[in-house]
Amino acid sequence: MTTETTLSTELAAATGRRRTFAIISHPDAGKTTLTEKLLLYSGLIRTAGMVRGRKGGKATASDWMGMEQERGISITASAMQFPYKGAVINLLDTPGHQDFSEDTYRTLTAADSAIMVIDAAKGVETQTRKLFAVCRLRRIPVLTLINKMDQPGRPPLDLMTEVEQALNIHASAINWPIGSGSDFVGIVTRADNRVQLFSKTAHGGAAKVATETLPLTELGATGRVSQESLDQVQHDLDLLDIAGNPFTREQFLQGDITPVFFASALTNFGIESFLDAFVQMAPSPGARLADREDGADVSVSPVEIPFSAYVFKLQANMNPKHRDSTAFLRVCSGRFERDLVVKHHRLGRDIRLARPHSLVAQERSTVEEAYPGDIIGIINPGVFAIGDTVSLTGGFNFKPLPQFQPEIFARLRPTDVGKRKAFDKGLSQMAQEGTVQIMRSLHDQEALVAAVGRLQFDVLQYRLRHEYRVETILDALPFTCSAWLEGDPSTFKSPSASMLVKDQRDRVVVLFGDQLMKNIARDRNPDHVLRDMG
Repeated sequence: MTTETTLSTELAAATGRRRTFAIISHPDAGKTTLTEKLLLYSGLIRTAGMVRGRKGGKATASDWMGMEQERGISITASAMQFPYKGAVINLLDTPGHQDFSEDTYRTLTAADSAIMVIDAAKGVETQTRKLFAVCRLRRIPVLTLINKMDQPGRPPLDLMTEVEQALNIHASAINWPIGSGSDFVGIVTRADNRVQLFSKTAHGGAAKVATETLPLTELGATGRVSQESLDQVQHDLDLLDIAGNPFTREQFLQGDITPVFFASALTNFGIESFLDAFVQMAPSPGARLADREDGADVSVSPVEIPFSAYVFKLQANMNPKHRDSTAFLRVCSGRFERDLVVKHHRLGRDIRLARPHSLVAQERSTVEEAYPGDIIGIINPGVFAIGDTVSLTGGFNFKPLPQFQPEIFARLRPTDVGKRKAFDKGLSQMAQEGTVQIMRSLHDQEALVAAVGRLQFDVLQYRLRHEYRVETILDALPFTCSAWLEGDPSTFKSPSASMLVKDQRDRVVVLFGDQLMKNIARDRNPDHVLRDMG
């Protein structure tokens, strides 16, 4: 066997072990708690910390920004890697708050599969629908975890039906809950009709839960389940056998069916069996589409093409000790080695990927090598932008990342004019990251900030205060939509409640008070084109 063949075999094996996924959910469905428990069961952490918002409590390992720890929500997308039973898991912990959809959507491009977390009491919620739609658009396979079974919730069959109707996808129950609320004591694995009974521990959800495995036929003899619960479980299982959707991995990978699991991330009930199933079901990294220089599509094989990657996220000041910017790269093909010299496609020159690292919260570890599906952080000395492609060979660019139209606008200024330089630096840095967009008046006399959601402005002001020591005043502007203007801006007839500005690429943008004003502007200006931003 040649050295080249050996390296190719090792690369294929390493790629086959990778599982790179994102967790999507509506706020408060338990996504961050689930993230913590996956780290617990992988052995990466010994004790799980609960998300307790403003009341205090231990901050979760995936949340690094002080504002996240204060509010108990995930604002930025963290990337973590951990081993699990022979697999290498790359977890992208996406923002759960609805205002952070743009960062979430970009992160989803780096995932090969997704776990959709649904609250057993609330069912499919607004943010879940939006994120699932992105997964479907990108043909990302989705596993469904119905969480919070330890609390009062809706009947499991109702939740299954809602998943199918709300998301227009077939759902297939892989396991089934025994009881709910305080009576949730176990799950039945449908493939073999074996039961896992859970025992509550003195440590609550901070430690792994003890389980007892037995055949379903012996469940009644344990004395832990009432006859009513036993009859309900058997009734539901019989109904699923007759009318339920059989699971096939082929349909799952095509996005036509979602396997459904029941668990409680808070108590750890059902988490280990879910993670075991995820490793078996979820796909390893596959080929990715890119645009060749001649405009044709090309499929980039993870094993056959030498190293390539793209930037899906930028983040500044993740650790106050470092005060630097990190570019997150998704490895798409080949083997990465520390200090590799690669072609930067947009800049048209070679660069060295120095000081590569992986992160869990604020902890950095140097990366010596990485494989397709892995996420690496590279110190960004101002050369990376979101969507950049780097590779050993050149000649192509991975497909552009999605962009979203801002819906809220404001004027932002420092309270101390002496800190203007720090203010401009911080604002520019966060615009590069995609936290906000910067727009300026046509004569550059003032700067405006634009975002998809209000919370992004809160984050902007928080980070300017804590990372750049700049206090700011934010004045909201009465605009709710925008469009690029194609044509001479000096002859454009602006309706009331509108404003002409320039974006970061010096393109003219019109801001409108509402959609009606936008329609009026189209009617008044037949010689101009108003193109939606995207």
